[in-house]
Amino acid sequence: MSAGTASRTAPARAKSSSVQGRENRWVWLFLAPWAIGFVVFTAGPMVASLVLSFTEYDVISSPTYVGLENYRELMAVPDAARSLGNTVIYTALHVPLSIAIALGLALLLDRAGRASGFFRTVFYLPSMTPPVAIGVLFLLMLNGQTCLVNAGLAMLGIDGPAWTTDPSWVKPGIVLMSLWTVGSTTVILFAALRDVPLQLKEAALLDGAGAWARFRHVVLPMISGALFFVTVVNTIASLQLFTEVYTMFFGEQDRSSAGDAALFYVVYLFEEGFRFLHMGYASALAWVLFVVILAITLVQVRLSKRFVYYEGE
Repeated sequence: MSAGTASRTAPARAKSSSVQGRENRWVWLFLAPWAIGFVVFTAGPMVASLVLSFTEYDVISSPTYVGLENYRELMAVPDAARSLGNTVIYTALHVPLSIAIALGLALLLDRAGRASGFFRTVFYLPSMTPPVAIGVLFLLMLNGQTCLVNAGLAMLGIDGPAWTTDPSWVKPGIVLMSLWTVGSTTVILFAALRDVPLQLKEAALLDGAGAWARFRHVVLPMISGALFFVTVVNTIASLQLFTEVYTMFFGEQDRSSAGDAALFYVVYLFEEGFRFLHMGYASALAWVLFVVILAITLVQVRLSKRFVYYEGE
């Protein structure tokens, strides 16, 4: 390279570097509100709760270091294991059922033509209902032998159960309540169905594939990414269920009228932390839930490599 060429490219490089530096500063400037909010409202409280999980802390007095005592206690207390078991059972019932219903509704929307926009809005609107309102609504719908659901079952000649007092029916009743917000999952799966290439369906039809074969071998693989996403999201949300259950079964009373059947993990955590002021113990409960959710999510991600198809791969 000649001296003249070098003298011309040096200022160009300097100018390019200056522009890049200004762009980087603007990037950090726009990211600053999110970064500050994340540190102050998410990362900071998480670190604080991790520290508190090794202490005995009642908010009033200063924390006292107790080591792993809180974790040993939650392993020994029956209510902790019972609440986690209730939450896992609910999650195992709710996630497959909600996704199956949402997929069925999404398939109906896919065949609705121009009316799909209207029905998509109708299906999604219940998801906008505040969780407390949902809890109150279903407490009225499921409470007692004369509730609305049992009245409908009576018209079919079926004697409805005591949804809110019979321990055997409490969790199925909560699952029924949770289906009220299945519309958000429906909208996601409907969007995935609309992205399935029409030529693949037509090719399968020309090869003689029936409706079930086309759905199983063409549609399901193409929407498997969306199915994986809603499975992970619904699993995490189910494991953290709190507001609706607390509204229906707890509140001012000492313990739910359904006994221990409605004692979900986050409800137990909330009572220990904010009712009995066992903040150190509640922090340990929170971190155990975090580890459980992380482990389940990692298992789902690992399994997704075998069952999820991505078109770009």
